[in-house]
Amino acid sequence: MFHVLKSTYLQPPEVVEQTRPAHLAWLEQEVAAGRIVLAGRLEDQSGAILVTGDMTAEQAQDIVDRDPYTSAGVARYERFSFNGAFRAPGLQQG
Repeated sequence: MFHVLKSTYLQPPEVVEQTRPAHLAWLEQEVAAGRIVLAGRLEDQSGAILVTGDMTAEQAQDIVDRDPYTSAGVARYERFSFNGAFRAPGLQQG
């Protein structure tokens, strides 16, 4: 199962920016580990989208729980899950 994690910022931009360095360091670790395969801010800067690798809902929730934005209370996440039946050749089934 793949998951789209949509974050919504709960604080003004200047407050979000205070936690951003920790969030980016965490994000780099998640990408390097293959748990997040794609991430970026929304065009309107109101939040971001993260796409996970193939994992359980519990593993996706763990990603959300470990995000510094979550622990700092500057963002909340909404999860959308899908089966990823059609995949690019590099995305192995878990």
